Amino acid sequence: MKNRILKTSVLIFVIFINACKTEKPETSKNDSSTEENLYFGYKTPGLVPELFVPEESTSSDWTLGNANSLNMDEFYFTYTGNNPFEDPVVVYRNEGSSYSVNKYSFKHNPSDSNILYSRWNYIERTDSGWSKIKSLGPMFERDDWGIMVMSVSSKGTFVFDDYKSNDVIRTSRIIDGKREEPKLLGKHINTGKWTCHPFIAPDESFLIWGSDREDGYGKSDNYISFRQQDGSWGPAINMGDKINSELEENGAFLTLDGKYLLFSRHEEKVREDGSTYWESKKYWVDAKIIENLRPK
Repeated sequence: MKNRILKTSVLIFVIFINACKTEKPETSKNDSSTEENLYFGYKTPGLVPELFVPEESTSSDWTLGNANSLNMDEFYFTYTGNNPFEDPVVVYRNEGSSYSVNKYSFKHNPSDSNILYSRWNYIERTDSGWSKIKSLGPMFERDDWGIMVMSVSSKGTFVFDDYKSNDVIRTSRIIDGKREEPKLLGKHINTGKWTCHPFIAPDESFLIWGSDREDGYGKSDNYISFRQQDGSWGPAINMGDKINSELEENGAFLTLDGKYLLFSRHEEKVREDGSTYWESKKYWVDAKIIENLRPK
């Protein structure tokens, strides 16, 4: 009975969000007709990172998929707003007897917009919308691994973290049409108190990740490694004090067109009662900063 009530409540909420679409104003402070050099309506940063504050999202930015055949065990929303860093598809999935809803944010495969990835899962575009969540199989969906971020190159190479194995990053390529077993990256990358949130460039020319190291500026910094001529990964390079600070930075990735780099900065705050919480902010910067870091 309780489960039925929860399902009904979620259904009402989903229908309400999909039906009550808030109309956007005809003009805004970021209207491209009044300003030049805008990116999705936003004034772009240079080589110094700037705080990215998206316009407030409304229900009109999200579309409920398969609304005519809604299945409360799994449903999804697609994003059509003007935030270039928002995940294109968010799936809600029932994964427990108490009807706990788990949110999965799916990201693009650079070479195939019909497949999106999230941790050890993927979804495919079909004629009627996005498919149900599918598993990448036992090679990746393992009880002893804890994947938080899965990044995919245009060649289909997977790079992913694992918080259950002392915080490491693994990679898996496609060799002769077959997916190879995941391998640990070298010690120059898997070094520090923890290593996570990887991003591999679409052309595999560089790899960015977050790590807490002795040579860092704070609790966690963004590092980058460039592909060498022999195919190996070069030494880890701290991305510098323009990207990193005494706070915690990680989660860097590029816009799909490769023009801008986004990353998150986290700060631990203390409430009046003495309890603590994390405040996260997003920053963006011109992706040319990456080439400035490349060894000459």
